[in-house]
Amino acid sequence: MGTVGLIGVNLLTFLWEIGSGDPRRFEFVLNAYGAIPWRMTHLLLTARSGVFPPLASVFSSMFLHGSVAHLAGNILFLWVFGRSIEDAMGTPRFLGFYFLSGISAAATQVAMMPSSHLPMVGASGAIAGVLGAYFMFFPRQRVLTLIPIFVFIRLVYVPAAIFLGLWFLMQLFAIPQALGGGAGVAFLAHVGGFVSGLVLARVFSRGLPPPVPSGRQQQRLSFPAAY
Repeated sequence: MGTVGLIGVNLLTFLWEIGSGDPRRFEFVLNAYGAIPWRMTHLLLTARSGVFPPLASVFSSMFLHGSVAHLAGNILFLWVFGRSIEDAMGTPRFLGFYFLSGISAAATQVAMMPSSHLPMVGASGAIAGVLGAYFMFFPRQRVLTLIPIFVFIRLVYVPAAIFLGLWFLMQLFAIPQALGGGAGVAFLAHVGGFVSGLVLARVFSRGLPPPVPSGRQQQRLSFPAAY
């Protein structure tokens, strides 16, 4: 399955989400299968309500997306960085790493906002773990980045450590807004996923040869955005 398989499942799931063309059904899917913190912290109540099992929603939510832009941003980051981490770990370890990062990301969001009724959807928590692993394995590799300067856009190579470090700081700076309920993005999940990626990268690479730069790490195209 690997990176390509994950991208394929995300695409197929989104097509299923929008398949009927009914916005009400789309909203129902997000609320039914998204990971809602309040349901996680009230398992006894939700178990008797007949809703989709909250713990299972941690996995289903990783493949749901709220818009085409949301999906496209996640696919871009997964394609750019995921293949290299899969090469470094091997596909079975990579998949275990990916899902554990997603679980850690969701757990962070639930721990910090246990009363939230907003559904968490998207692969970004798990992908944040992939970014953390890339930061750990390939900090000096160059990332070709689109940087807007006033009305102009420039393509600039920057070390992955700088690109990913700035991305992580953007998530941290957005946390007060998220805690105040003024953000529609799960920034806390991004932070939790990234930090778990830093830790889990060591665990999942144990016993493997040190990752070495290959053609996939030489040139990257990405965007300095909070996806």
